Amino acid sequence: MKESDVQLVQSLSRGLAVIRAFDGTRPRQTLAQVAEVTGLPRATTRRFLHTLVAEGFARTDGTVFWLTPKTLELGYSYLSSLGLPAIAQPHLEALSHKLNESCSTSVLDGTDVVYVARAAANRIMSVNITIGTRFPAHATSMGRMLLTGLSEQELDAYLDGVTLKHLTPRTITNKHELQAAIQKVAEQGYCIVDEELELGLRSVACPVTNAHGEVVAAVNVSAHAAAYSVDQLRETLLPPLKEAASAISNDIITTKK
Repeated sequence: MKESDVQLVQSLSRGLAVIRAFDGTRPRQTLAQVAEVTGLPRATTRRFLHTLVAEGFARTDGTVFWLTPKTLELGYSYLSSLGLPAIAQPHLEALSHKLNESCSTSVLDGTDVVYVARAAANRIMSVNITIGTRFPAHATSMGRMLLTGLSEQELDAYLDGVTLKHLTPRTITNKHELQAAIQKVAEQGYCIVDEELELGLRSVACPVTNAHGEVVAAVNVSAHAAAYSVDQLRETLLPPLKEAASAISNDIITTKK
């Protein structure tokens, strides 16, 4: 094997070590912490971290670093190691069977939500939703729910950089209105979006939290607007959805112990 080949293998090994340094107990770390966990020099660690940030696999606020859902693109092995899809799937299937409506789980990636688990009861959207499907966070119930999990600084950065596309006549495209809507969601603990992503579609979402009470994912139920009014969505679909979200959260906490 050529010396250059050895260097390439070593670089990959180090890069993977940096990614593996982040887990459920260490989701956010400083450069010094990652260097300590991996045993790599700080200069080397800095290069790998900033490469991950440049490629979209990690983010930083200038002090700490964390992985993004884009690491899902590295393969199904990451999806499995994350644990969330496997934990959420049986709960989604049970909920979907009970309500006869489609249920999903997603995480936030930049300005989008990314679907990581789903139980489809019927085709309710014009596009086919599969694992990995992305939608703008601002126009979805899960997206707004996930946005409540951002720090004040992170939410400000999101609002400063996002382009709020007008997807239907009902879509909120004013940033001040969206910020107020996110605040309301945070206060009430659930989110209902009424035909903002697609006309004829209503959805309600609840948070999935970890042992620290942090929002790590969102779960929702989507339904035809003709079948459920907003009040019916709140009265009929929200209670069992809350139970499912709580069950998923409890399973995540238990699994991490």
